[in-house]
Parts: sequence; structure tokens; C-alpha cells
Amino acid sequence: MKRGLAALLATIALLASGVSIAAHHSFAAQYDSKKPITLKGGIARIEWANPHIYFYLDVADANGATVHWAIEGGAPSTLYRAGWRKDSAKVGDVVTVNGFLARDGSKLVNMQRALLADGRNLFVGNSSYYQKGH
Repeated sequence: MKRGLAALLATIALLASGVSIAAHHSFAAQYDSKKPITLKGGIARIEWANPHIYFYLDVADANGATVHWAIEGGAPSTLYRAGWRKDSAKVGDVVTVNGFLARDGSKLVNMQRALLADGRNLFVGNSSYYQKGH
């Protein structure tokens, strides 16, 4: 009885805290490996958090209008071990991203490679699809 009450109270506290709970997904479930894309734009925002980092690019379309894209990268621990830190890329930096489009048609990309304007490789991709040598 006490254990059930404790679990109920913990669940209520978690829900009341406003913490977002997101399920981890596979590459193939969310992204299409047959739809590669390259984007170049300025970083508008960076979220360095688990389970994957995200950054947001402002990209000019063919008509010159700004289109906002969400870019999903690897896990922070993976990027950290690769030598990158939270300040390796900053808001305003221009970056070219190679990745794959989301299956749902949203402006979301799974990043495989990103290069800063000075030629530095910025992040490693996060999909197991490429980590297996495809």
C-alpha cells in the first residue's frame, strides 16, 4: 500500500513539474534515408540536452524568405567525447548541414554532418544507420 501511494505521489509530482518526457526513437521511424538534404543558414537557437542536441537554423528559401528548420544531432555525451562543447557553435554562426528529412514532412532534419563557415566539422550525426557503415 505504501509503495503504491509513493509511486502515485511521484507520478503526480513529475507531471506537475512540467518536465517533458519524450520517448527515444529509431532513425528509420522518424527519418527517411532516401531523402537527403543540405541546408545552409544561421544558427538561431541551440538546445544542448539529452537525449539529443537540437539547433535551429534560419535558412533562406528560393524566394529569399526565411524558413526555420530544427536540426537533431547526437547525444551530448557523444559530442563531448568527440571534443565538442556547448560553446563550439554559437547563435549567429553560419553552418552547412547534411542530413535526412523527417518522414512527416516537417522542417526537421537528422544531422549527419555539419560544417562551420571556417571549415571546421561541427557535429557528428546521431543515427545508427550511418554508424553501421551504410
